[in-house]
Amino acid sequence: MAGVAVALINATPVAALTWREEPSLRPLFEQSGVDGTFVVLDEPSGVWRGTNRTRAEQRFTPASTFKILNFLIALSLGVVANVDELIPYRGDPNPFMREWHEPMGMRGAIRVSNVPLYQELARRIGLVRMQAAIHRLHYGNEQIGSNVTTFWLRGPLAISAIEQTHCLAGLAKRTLPFPVAAQRQVAEITRIDGGPGWSLHAKTGWQNAPDAGVGWWVGWVQRGDQAYPFALNIAMRGSVDARKREQLGRDSLRALGVLPPHNR
Repeated sequence: MAGVAVALINATPVAALTWREEPSLRPLFEQSGVDGTFVVLDEPSGVWRGTNRTRAEQRFTPASTFKILNFLIALSLGVVANVDELIPYRGDPNPFMREWHEPMGMRGAIRVSNVPLYQELARRIGLVRMQAAIHRLHYGNEQIGSNVTTFWLRGPLAISAIEQTHCLAGLAKRTLPFPVAAQRQVAEITRIDGGPGWSLHAKTGWQNAPDAGVGWWVGWVQRGDQAYPFALNIAMRGSVDARKREQLGRDSLRALGVLPPHNR
């Protein structure tokens, strides 16, 4: 299949929240020359704050953003003991990145987005247990098809930006239907930045890399006891737009006052 699926969100608990269009965000996308959406879930206010609601409700292949959940499921089922257990390389002899060749744990794998390692985790989990976990999470369209190593890269799994924030809110609060210890470990290895009173947890994704496709940047900002889950996706033309995902996401979080104004 094409790797991108589109649908409106279902009538789930997320429908109880409301949408607030933020005028400060659209110029950021226009200046970057990309079409996309950004949304952050402000649960205390009961609203999603963002731009381009139509796209925020569209489902796309999650690509490497699913690795967050792949980690969680693998840890919860005990197919790896912890985030530092070394996993041998079993992929193509000429991988997309040379760093993938080295045995590594999940802590290292997330930094270089090691696709073959995640595929090995998925094989260990197996199709039946993976499908059951996706159902428990109510993750997007909940469809993984018959290939346990490609469903998040090529489909049929698909999820919207709004649904991403809903799922990540549970992870940030450790309320997903999986062991709290596993959720805590995933939160630890997805932390990419922080300062006094706040931390940033995030993961990129790129459907159809290195060619044109859908680019993601999802995660949450933790400020004290309050978490602000967010999701960005853009229509990418290729590698020229790769850095724009995180850049636009950080700029959007700063524009909404979720990240400190001078954070880099």
